[in-house]
Amino acid sequence: MDTDAWFDGFETVDVEIGGVNVHARVGGAAGAPPVLLLHGFPQTHAMWHRVACALAPQFRLVLPDLRGYGDSGKPPGGADHAGYSKRAMAGDLIGLMRTLGHQHFAVAGHDRGGRVAHRLALDHPQAVQRLCVLDIAPTLDMYAATDMAFARAYYHWFHLIQPAPLPETMIGGCAREYLHAKLGGWGTGGLAHLEPRALAEYERCFCRPEAIHAACEDYRAAAGIDLEHDRASREQGQRLACDLRVLWGARGVVQRQFDPLALWRAQCDGTVDGRALDCGHFLPEEQPEQTAAALREFFGG
Repeated sequence: MDTDAWFDGFETVDVEIGGVNVHARVGGAAGAPPVLLLHGFPQTHAMWHRVACALAPQFRLVLPDLRGYGDSGKPPGGADHAGYSKRAMAGDLIGLMRTLGHQHFAVAGHDRGGRVAHRLALDHPQAVQRLCVLDIAPTLDMYAATDMAFARAYYHWFHLIQPAPLPETMIGGCAREYLHAKLGGWGTGGLAHLEPRALAEYERCFCRPEAIHAACEDYRAAAGIDLEHDRASREQGQRLACDLRVLWGARGVVQRQFDPLALWRAQCDGTVDGRALDCGHFLPEEQPEQTAAALREFFGG
């Protein structure tokens, strides 16, 4: 699949940060304000294609694959899964941005990328100027509010954290079908919202044993060491210092189960605004024009 031609005007880079390769696309207007775009599970940076094309004239864009996903490295998680903590992932990204010459930048993160972006802004407040999270509430609050409805909707949060190799073996037996179920089940029209080249990339990258294991390690970290980090931050009174925009799907689980604006305002000292878009979970692919417009306005393009 020729994704280089698909991302016309973007270059691919591979940067080693702390022994882990970070694969990314970089493009947009040279010298423009830098924006870091972070994907979620079970995807890669390809999910941002339509949004990136819309933002490229106004911003310098960096679209990485998170560690464990896409063509980025898949290091061992370790006994406590710290290799896939959001702190470790955020460390990859601050290293990537500094290597590319960006000391200060805006960040938008969808799904798991939003959780990495949250930790990035907490751990590196001097770097993150503005933050947008897409279709998430804070991880600690979501786990704390777990009930039957949430467990049914987000059963993967509890399946993927089971000890290896049980979930890896189960998913690996029908990886493509599992991937399609995740991509289609959280949207509002099956797989229709996906660009064919993006879906091909997700299939290529996810349907491998090492990628499935890394995704499980991401979720295992989220249910363990990430919660320890989040609790420590709250106990220390650490809150987001930058302005925050929250976007979510009007037909998704976050809308049904949580009050995202209230939960994020409780964790932020900056201005918090946001709204629901008319879609399910995959805002950048279900509503790319609205998503791009909201980011452009917030990031000042």
